[in-house]
Amino acid sequence: MTLPTIIHTLISFALTANIIHTTTTPNLSKISESEKIYQMIVDDAPLVPSKEIFELAMNGWEKLENNLENPVLTIIDFSLPSTEKRLWVIDMEKSEILINTVVSHGRNSGQLMAESFSNKPESYKSSLGFFKTAETYFGKHGYSLRIDGLEKGINDQARNRAIVIHGADYAKEEFAKATGRLGRSLGCPALPPDISKEAIDIIKEGSLMFVFGKAPDYLENSELAQP
Repeated sequence: MTLPTIIHTLISFALTANIIHTTTTPNLSKISESEKIYQMIVDDAPLVPSKEIFELAMNGWEKLENNLENPVLTIIDFSLPSTEKRLWVIDMEKSEILINTVVSHGRNSGQLMAESFSNKPESYKSSLGFFKTAETYFGKHGYSLRIDGLEKGINDQARNRAIVIHGADYAKEEFAKATGRLGRSLGCPALPPDISKEAIDIIKEGSLMFVFGKAPDYLENSELAQP
């Protein structure tokens, strides 16, 4: 091989390596940040959301972070039975789980497991996707928190459906021990009353909530959940 040919080959290799580096580094950086936060959470708490669902939540967090007023991420995993603690409230500045508790799903979403979801009024089903927390109020369930769905056609009817976070006796773990499952709501994420006020005060006024469930069409249609 002649000297000019060797030089040309080395230059081509260097250019190719630089292109690969510049096109892949941002993605690696994002993955690294997500994994870093997740590892800190794992090290700090005995029960954490699955890594796969956390990464879906982080996809939305990275897109919406600048539009949030409260740096808290709530994850609800409706792929788990209602007898399990499937809601996590995470302080994203400290990478720390603040609350982990059971949460009820809508009565027409299923019995022990939430298997069906809807955005339609009077469906009495839970909705999936990303929500932004809003204002508090006192209603028939006491101290409650309104939420707004951020995904058109997926959960954007949440406010019209009066989907709110509130406390309920049927969301107590004692209820589940007696009946084999939590009681069910009209679509709201209902919490045990002894923790609902604390949870609402932490997540109110502009934090992000991600609700996951076993519904392949959600992941197909959600832009926020995609990397």
